[in-house]
Amino acid sequence: MSEASKQFVVPDSIPRARVDKALAVAFPEQSRAAWQRALDAGLVSREGVVLVRKDEVRAGDVIDYAMPAVEPTELTPTDIPLETLFEDEHLLVVNKPAGMVVHPGAGTGDDTLVHALLAHCAGELSGIGGVERPGIVHRLDRDTTGAIVVAKSDAAHRGLAEQFAERHLHKEYLALASGTPRLLSGSIDRAISRHPQHRHRMTTGEGGKPARTDWFVEDKFPTYNVTLFRCHIHSGRTHQIRVHLKSIGHPLLGDRTYGWRPDDRLPIAPERVMLHAAYLKFLHPVTARSIEIKAPLPEDFSKLMDALR
Repeated sequence: MSEASKQFVVPDSIPRARVDKALAVAFPEQSRAAWQRALDAGLVSREGVVLVRKDEVRAGDVIDYAMPAVEPTELTPTDIPLETLFEDEHLLVVNKPAGMVVHPGAGTGDDTLVHALLAHCAGELSGIGGVERPGIVHRLDRDTTGAIVVAKSDAAHRGLAEQFAERHLHKEYLALASGTPRLLSGSIDRAISRHPQHRHRMTTGEGGKPARTDWFVEDKFPTYNVTLFRCHIHSGRTHQIRVHLKSIGHPLLGDRTYGWRPDDRLPIAPERVMLHAAYLKFLHPVTARSIEIKAPLPEDFSKLMDALR
């Protein structure tokens, strides 16, 4: 299903450009990704010929277009308590608990963050993310706790997505990891790609996507050979902090996927990957004011920290 077809004449101000870019410039209320979905659905044409993303258009071209209809979600809102760190009519920031999956997928139930958001926001979520991902701009792994931003309006979604894409958001994580680094800070600039043999894992090396993590020693627990790292990520690759710290010999506590092994010397055995999205700073996508978010540590992280001290 799609909206009714309309026509657009490419103006002289766009002498030549890719069709998805030209449409995004001409209609800023729609994101470039939305136009790409329309192109992928075969809803954009020139003189009866369906256009694809990479096709170029020129000033004076007459473009017929329609937007795919927004499909209503079939997910059932679930009343799950959420710890809200910030909320207004455009967006909210939630302190995600451990064990909660962000969006539905194979094997998930009705206890994802999206299910909780559908109940909390009562129809006020951006539809840009699609039926299964309303309002979702970025994600955190199931075990990772902390601040996650959700868009309630399409304008907020577009603005936040642009800040994520251009790396304008400042994101810091706290990570409890094995070992004690020789230095107090450092930077890991290593590309990350899917592991060739183990598809559920990531790895560093040639052929991956660029990724950079700056790390700082927040605290040391020499009795247990454990370090609390504060990590500032400049990119958002899958498992980035876990992979990068493992690559310099410091797997995260509880992270069996990336080399951590249970240690009887620890005062408390971690039951998950000890990673927390502790701090976010970004510009509000609608009001342009600076927003700073600090997410309190979850109980299990705090208890382990106290025990290590």
